[in-house]
Amino acid sequence: MRAVRYGGPEVLTLAEEPVPEPGPGEARVRVRAAGVNPADWKTYSGAFGTDPARLPLRLGFEAAGVVTAVGEGAAGPAGPLAVGDEVIGFRLSGAYASDVVAPGSAFVPKPAGLSFEAAGGLMLAGATAVHALTATGVGEGDTVLVHGASGGVGQMVVQLARARGARVVGTAGEASADVVRRLGGEPVRYGAGLADRVRDLAPGGVDAAVDTVGADEAVDVSLALVPDRGRIATIAAFERGAAEGIRVLGGGPGADPGTELRDAARPELARLAGEGRLVVAVAATFSLAEAAEAHRLGMQGHTHGKIVLVP
Repeated sequence: MRAVRYGGPEVLTLAEEPVPEPGPGEARVRVRAAGVNPADWKTYSGAFGTDPARLPLRLGFEAAGVVTAVGEGAAGPAGPLAVGDEVIGFRLSGAYASDVVAPGSAFVPKPAGLSFEAAGGLMLAGATAVHALTATGVGEGDTVLVHGASGGVGQMVVQLARARGARVVGTAGEASADVVRRLGGEPVRYGAGLADRVRDLAPGGVDAAVDTVGADEAVDVSLALVPDRGRIATIAAFERGAAEGIRVLGGGPGADPGTELRDAARPELARLAGEGRLVVAVAATFSLAEAAEAHRLGMQGHTHGKIVLVP
C-alpha cells in the first residue's frame, strides 16, 4: 500500500508499505477519497504539540471507500461490516493512504447517491459544525455570525444552522459571497468595519458566533456583538479564545474535543448528505503524491469548500 507520512508540506513523503490485515473488530478499507483538513498540517506543524514519540506521523482523519477485509466481530454503528460495503470513516488515523485499517466503529454506510469525493470530505467538517452549533446553543429564531462562512467547516455551519431554524450572517470575501448566499446565509464582507456592517444587517442583535478562521478580527467582532461569551465558539483561535473565556473546540491545546458528540453526529450527517440536504462542496482534488500541493492550497485559506485526496 501507499501512505503519506510525517513532514512539512515541502517534505511530505509517499511511502510504500505492506497492506495491513484487520484484527478482531477491525475492517480494512480501500480508500477512494480522503479529506484534507487544517488539522492535518497543524498535526505536523507542532500546533497540537511536539512530542517526538509520535513520530513518524501518519496523516488523515477521514476517508470514504470500500471494505476489502473484516476481522472477527467488525461492526459499525449501523451493524456488522462486510466486504464490498461502501463506507465513510471518521475518525481515522492515517487516512492519506490507498488502504486503511480501523475499528469497525469508525465506519458508517456511505449513501449510494453521495460521491466518494464528497463523502471523503464530509465528516470532519460536518461533525465540527455540529459541535460548534451545539456548544453555542444555536436554534430556532437565533441570529448566528459565522466567520469564514465559505470555507469547508463554514459551509457546514451555515447549512446546519439554517436547518435548525437560525438566521445566518456569514463573513466572506467578495468572490465568495455567492457561495454563502446559495447555502441560505447572508454574506458580509470581512475587514475593517465588519462589526458595523453586521449591525446594519442584524439590527436586532447577534445571539451566537462561530469562528472557523482564528483571526483576531473574528474574535474581536464576536466579543463586540454577542452578549454571552458562552455562545461564542472558535475552532482555530486556541490561545486567544482561552484567554477571552469563549468556547474553544477541537484538537488544539486546551480545547474541548467533543469526541462523543462528533461521533454521534455521523449517521445523521451521512443521511442529510445522501438526501441532498447537506451539500459537500469539493473545491479541488489531488493524488496522494500531490499531498504537499493540496496542503499549500489549503493553507492559503481561500478555497470554497473541501480539498480531497484521491488515491
